[in-house]
Amino acid sequence: MSPLNVDPTPFGDPTHRAAERLRCASRVTVVTGAGVSAASGVPTFRGEDGLWCNFRVEELATAEAFARDPRLVWEWYEWRRNTIAACAPNRAHEVVAQWSHRYPKFTLITQNVDGLHERADTANVVRFHGSIWELSCWERCAASPTRWRDETVPFPALPPRCLDCGGLARPGVVWFGEAIDADVLERSFATLDCDVCLVVGTSGVVYPAAGLADEARRRGAFAIEINPEPTEATQRFDLAIPGKAEVVLDELERMLAAK
Repeated sequence: MSPLNVDPTPFGDPTHRAAERLRCASRVTVVTGAGVSAASGVPTFRGEDGLWCNFRVEELATAEAFARDPRLVWEWYEWRRNTIAACAPNRAHEVVAQWSHRYPKFTLITQNVDGLHERADTANVVRFHGSIWELSCWERCAASPTRWRDETVPFPALPPRCLDCGGLARPGVVWFGEAIDADVLERSFATLDCDVCLVVGTSGVVYPAAGLADEARRRGAFAIEINPEPTEATQRFDLAIPGKAEVVLDELERMLAAK
């Protein structure tokens, strides 16, 4: 024990500072990216596993790519669906789920389409980029719902078809070059009037998601970034904690539980 029984942990330790902010908060908004699901085995887009059959996501996740070769795009999504189906939520998902039931006003805005937050029983989830487990009609036929859920793995035939018109179905996700759904944007921005905004496991380069923390901070929130490496947005946060999502969130939860 140090002299005068003083806790030797530096007061400036970023994890302790984040825990103190969370301990006093009632309105918490968490924004998550691919880094949260990495420990579950879900491949990330921009890491070493970001390639599939020599294609990058930017070459496949576009309306133009689908129009050119829908089967190729669906082969990639089929591979992703098969991979994700075998994954389980990790400690990062579990901690976020616990917080979602603890804080009076909590929202999770996730850029991930894998559904692992929902499988971890997270409440009040806003799926910013849609869900890989939903489909929509490529032709936008009048009879078809905007999106429908389909967890079939694998599909009996590729590409899958619209339930109503029989035309091509597409993944119910937001592709590069497409606008975020207006209702999703409205819900997301409404949650930025918060005490603490945590951005976890995201590169901070894809807009408009990358601007959410900036807006929260403008409204008075304390903004925290959790990521293994600094990002282009790191300097714009009040606090940055280096580390993997599942490790840092687990440490934060242990500190909160020990109060």
